[in-house]
Amino acid sequence: MPTVTVLGGGMVGSVIATDIARDPHLAVTVADHRQDALDRCTTRAARMGVKLTTQLANLADPAHVRALAAESDLVCGAMASGIALAAMRAVIEAGRSYCDISFMPEDFTQLHALALSRGVTVVPDCGVAPGMSHILAAAAAAELHRCEALDIFVGGLPTVRTWPFEYKAAFSPADVIEEYTRPARLVENARVVTREALSEPELINLPGVGTLEAFNTDGLRSLLHTLPLTRLREKTLRYPGHIELMRVLRHLGLMETAAVEVADQHGHPVHIRPRDLLAKLMFPHWAYRPGETDLTVMRVEATGTDSAGTPARVTWDLLDHAQAESAATPHTTSMARTTAFPCAIVARLMLEGRLHAPGVNPPEKLPSFPGVLDALLTQQADRGVIYRKTAS
Repeated sequence: MPTVTVLGGGMVGSVIATDIARDPHLAVTVADHRQDALDRCTTRAARMGVKLTTQLANLADPAHVRALAAESDLVCGAMASGIALAAMRAVIEAGRSYCDISFMPEDFTQLHALALSRGVTVVPDCGVAPGMSHILAAAAAAELHRCEALDIFVGGLPTVRTWPFEYKAAFSPADVIEEYTRPARLVENARVVTREALSEPELINLPGVGTLEAFNTDGLRSLLHTLPLTRLREKTLRYPGHIELMRVLRHLGLMETAAVEVADQHGHPVHIRPRDLLAKLMFPHWAYRPGETDLTVMRVEATGTDSAGTPARVTWDLLDHAQAESAATPHTTSMARTTAFPCAIVARLMLEGRLHAPGVNPPEKLPSFPGVLDALLTQQADRGVIYRKTAS
């Protein structure tokens, strides 16, 4: 029986694991250092009537990851971004193929030669954004005779807006703050340029959601080098008003990582990182409470000309809502669904031999493999995640 190990049993990793475990011919293990996360994975699997095993593991230790990978036929990654590159390297060194959604800050292509030498297929950034955003960007651009510009707008939002933040975090809190601080790279006039995070806000109206504000974030990643276009950008979506509040917090220095000195109650100096304090105070307000739901909205739009030189446009839209609680399925956030399913589907395609390409393959490469894009779209639609295309 083929074996799959999922590194990380959090909001997304648990969904990846249980989705893969729906196939009774696959044996799935979830590894995490948190026993409570593993317990939730076990509970989720039992509710869904699927089987998986769990294992306590220090995923920050490459040697431990390497040993876990060596016992598996394929590995999926759903870890905190700070340890993701080292884990990817460890899996490759173990000679195992890998599908990952961990959004590491480093350039994962540095491991391409290693993956080639080990003969393993690696697909990083295989979630919703990055992931489906890149896949659909490449597919949309390829439909035009000449693609000149591509815009990606994407956001995960609470269904109900609440003051003052009008936002809740459906994924790693550290990665949320990273969106607000990491300089954003985009393409203007066929050149890569850098803009401040949260910059160049604009309003966009999207069906089913209404008016949202969009701001620059560093989500293009590999697309900066794989799609040679005149203009290329990705913007994150939030409810109006959120940008200005985050700018104020950043201006105060509360998103900085360098420690500052403060005095404790006895007047003794204590060093703390402002970002740690911000997370401690703010993220309890950003946590989804029982009964609260989220949505994921995305638009990928390619513009250019058709074969006759006429202006043309190809657009992909997603509007997904959290999966409601049922007797057979636990409540699942939209962000977890839309991020986990592409990874789980690609992992199956790799196990089936339908996706074999030694090296590190950014997600925008996947439409070049026969049947992969169709499998991603149809299998997600079967799960209720529907991408709609319009062309004009």
